[in-house]
Amino acid sequence: MTDPRFSGIGMTSARTRDRLIQRLRDQGITNLTVLDRIRNLPRHIFMDEALASRAYEDIALPIGFGQTISQPYIVARMTEALLNGPALKQVLEVGTGCGYQTAVLAPLVERIYTIERIEGLQKRARLRLKELGIRNVRFKVGDGSIGWRTQAPFDGILVAAAPLVVPEELIAQLAVGGRLIVPAGPEGKQQLLCLVRGEQGIERRVLAEVSFVPLVGGVG
Repeated sequence: MTDPRFSGIGMTSARTRDRLIQRLRDQGITNLTVLDRIRNLPRHIFMDEALASRAYEDIALPIGFGQTISQPYIVARMTEALLNGPALKQVLEVGTGCGYQTAVLAPLVERIYTIERIEGLQKRARLRLKELGIRNVRFKVGDGSIGWRTQAPFDGILVAAAPLVVPEELIAQLAVGGRLIVPAGPEGKQQLLCLVRGEQGIERRVLAEVSFVPLVGGVG
């Protein structure tokens, strides 16, 4: 990464990033690989230049199309939960967004299949990941609530928006031993869930109370 935009200056400096990592530690993130990835990944390139000075605050920020880049704590929490088990080969991401979560996860798994319903957002994400030299991601514009049947089963599935209930299609696309990290529930009552497919069925755990945008079906 030789592009000078990646190193950043001022509010995007290493010191600013280190303060973010300490905040994530204080909130309970313990996976050192995840923390190192978030420290080293230039979050500011995933948003408009006007907001770059706020890139390393622990907040969600607008990225256009009525969408936001997720709060770093949420990205770290979901990534840590997804990695909490056997090594991941195939991962499905529902909701590419600006590509930041994709970029955090990409070096930590063999391959990511990522779906985004808004084509303009996905085009931006493709460009950013290409600039970062990330090559193990396949993109699709489509309805993430139905998954990516032709590439299933997945060792991990990460969903970046909240359905009212967890889609059965996504559960069905989990491999045995696979983990599905998904927020679910109505606005104001959402929970971040971890579903693990075992030989005898699905084990479900609540990880945290959260607030996500709703998972919308279709394309557009």
